[in-house]
Amino acid sequence: MSFIWLPSDKYPLSQKTFYNALAWGDSKSYTVASLKKRYDLKEVPKKVILTSTADTAFLLSLNGNDIMRGPAYSGGDFLDNDKPRSDYYSYKTEVNINESYLDFSAIVRLMPLHICEYSKGQGGFYLSATVVFESGEELFLECDESWEIKKLNSYTSPRFFDASLDNEPWVMAEIKPNIWQPEIAPVPPCTLEKFKTHSYTTNGEVIKERIEYDRVYAGFLKVKANGKINVKIKSFELEAITERYDLSFDCFDTYYSLELLSTGGFEFEISGHGMVDIIFEESYYPVYECAKTELSDEGLNELLDICAHTLKYCRQGHHLDSPLHCEPLACVGDYYIEMLMTEFSYRDTSLTQFDLIRIAKTMENRGGRLFHTTYSLIWVKMLYECYMLSGNIELLRKCKHALDLLLALFKTYIGQNGLIETPPDYMFVDWLFPDGISTHHPPKALGQSCLNIFYFGALENAAKIYSVLGESDRVSELNCEAEKLKSAIISELYDKEKELFFEGLNTKTPEDMIYQYLPQNVEKRYFRRHANILACYFGIFKGKDAEKLLDRIYNDESLGEVQPYFMHFWFGAVYNCGLCEKYTIKLLDGWRDALKKCKKGLPEGFFPPEPTYKFDYSHAWGGTPLYSLPQALSGLEILEPGFKRIRLSPSLLSLEYARVEIPTPNGNIVITQKSGSEAKISLPDGILLEK
Repeated sequence: MSFIWLPSDKYPLSQKTFYNALAWGDSKSYTVASLKKRYDLKEVPKKVILTSTADTAFLLSLNGNDIMRGPAYSGGDFLDNDKPRSDYYSYKTEVNINESYLDFSAIVRLMPLHICEYSKGQGGFYLSATVVFESGEELFLECDESWEIKKLNSYTSPRFFDASLDNEPWVMAEIKPNIWQPEIAPVPPCTLEKFKTHSYTTNGEVIKERIEYDRVYAGFLKVKANGKINVKIKSFELEAITERYDLSFDCFDTYYSLELLSTGGFEFEISGHGMVDIIFEESYYPVYECAKTELSDEGLNELLDICAHTLKYCRQGHHLDSPLHCEPLACVGDYYIEMLMTEFSYRDTSLTQFDLIRIAKTMENRGGRLFHTTYSLIWVKMLYECYMLSGNIELLRKCKHALDLLLALFKTYIGQNGLIETPPDYMFVDWLFPDGISTHHPPKALGQSCLNIFYFGALENAAKIYSVLGESDRVSELNCEAEKLKSAIISELYDKEKELFFEGLNTKTPEDMIYQYLPQNVEKRYFRRHANILACYFGIFKGKDAEKLLDRIYNDESLGEVQPYFMHFWFGAVYNCGLCEKYTIKLLDGWRDALKKCKKGLPEGFFPPEPTYKFDYSHAWGGTPLYSLPQALSGLEILEPGFKRIRLSPSLLSLEYARVEIPTPNGNIVITQKSGSEAKISLPDGILLEK
């Protein structure tokens, strides 16, 4: 396997880069290079199977058509970004062509820009092609030193382009040591679809235009110019400018953006002489099948549509919190919700399964540790529920070692009182600032209860995983640990007089543990909704006790605000406690208010955590209604992995009409309900409906 790049003797400053955008090192060389190679064939092939990757980002074209962006990123965490990731991936895809030649070209960018991008620290590009002819004969091609490459000086820095700077001449590529050893990603590359083209001609005048899209989209810019033209582009999601491009063209040239963009529209300023096409190509993980929930409430239909839209564009090379932020796979809480949203929309769990494996590899490299402690525990629940959705037991086997490490690590955090007492942090609870204290990385008094309850849920779900894997002794051990933890949570973190869980103990945190993301504890005892929601969600309280607690936290405004992310657990608690008809529709009020402000996408939050903070409007963690509402309407329970056996308990939730589609491996389940009529259920073959 040969990787090629710019020859080091000619371009010594364009060889090395830092490993991640969060780890600024001595080497900050922003380099964009172009590569090309033509192969003449004896006849038009039946198909061409391509495998390609590059460090750090690339766009591959074949016979003048863009066919792949990449690479498939390793996922990663917010920790250890000053080191290369152990895993690296290439994409594999199949294309059909109508010519008897293969004319490859690629644009490659060296230097991580988004925090989900990871580099091995060395520029490199790889491509192989298996050419299959009608006769069955195959021809294997691979990039080598016969490829040509040139450094594009016109790409001066991210989002700046100056065509007046002469590009370097074409030279022969240099073979580089294969430090990447890429695995082939088990998922396809994202789509490359032209979404909008904006064409302009200027004869010396300045053209200014603002274009608003109906929704927030994710994709890449391509700007083609013919003439001496300056193009300034501002991108925005709602009002605030999120990205700025400053592009100068001299005669015929094309600017290719190699950075994912989240946009709800553009402001263009074009000057000079000539013509320019500004092209926005949308990008998303391939959608193979869709399902939709339709209701008598048009406002809720609009909300569900926006949730599905936002989810679509947060599914990229891996799930993203937002195509604006592009955070790594450490943000498991976001991706857990997105997995469940997919259950009632796009169905395909292949991206989620790959995400889970990449998260597992990250934990394996760090002894079970993720930056966010609560998110690492949510990974266990996400893993088990993905197994129930997919029926893929191999997923559990591939992630078992990471699960072993995670559980062993958290066991070391347990104190004499039976609770987690010495974790590296209590992240992440919610995006709020009670008393000016961040619940993103809270002190013990605002984070301990949630972390312990998440741990309880992880123990229970881990026991289910080991049961599937046939490890009965481990199941008994984990169930025993869960019961002990549950007793400690109730005895240490529940106020019998107030009949509420509080958010954590006020005991002092040892000074040697204090750092940026673990502040010293505070003396105030906090009673908020979060720990109480989780106590009902995970079954610390059940039955009448849980119903009473949920009634209390709904009606007691003094318990504080809840952002869209944590609302997912509130919906789940209501569902688990059989209170859907009472609360599900009421809990949607926050989204109704948000839609009045913006119908282009999902906001990161309902309440600004601080006066100057600007939310993005492409954040899928706020899309839980896409899952939680049809779940409540259908009462879906998967009793056997892969939808082989299910239970349904339809309810109209006070609506006049509801039609819920649930995609399964065997086709869509359809539930139709009308007020005053019995629910109609249509099941595909291969699914057993248990009464």
